Amino acid sequence: QVQLVESGGGLVQPGGSLRLSCVASGRLFRISSMGWFRQPPGKQRELVAAITSGGTTTYADSVKGRFTISRDKNMVYLQMNSLKPEDTSVYYCHVKQIFGDYWGQGTQVTVSS
Repeated sequence: QVQLVESGGGLVQPGGSLRLSCVASGRLFRISSMGWFRQPPGKQRELVAAITSGGTTTYADSVKGRFTISRDKNMVYLQMNSLKPEDTSVYYCHVKQIFGDYWGQGTQVTVSS
């Protein structure tokens, strides 16, 4: 079993910042990537950012230059700056490893004035 626990979501005004954290525990082995996805209301889940075991990062075009993903052992972070209302969504932590893909329960991020 693998458990992913996210934290750091909340309500923020446009232009503000939030930092999401995710800690992975349990049966972790040969993690190939960790990342963040989001699923806005009525839309499909989409990749926000990911980081491989080698440190290669990938970002959605919509967040490039505003979001930064980082990782420290079994933790992954998403620093979100210059937040926009369209960033409002549930954000999910994701881990890909030899035993499969795992997801957190999600944390709500709301950007509104």
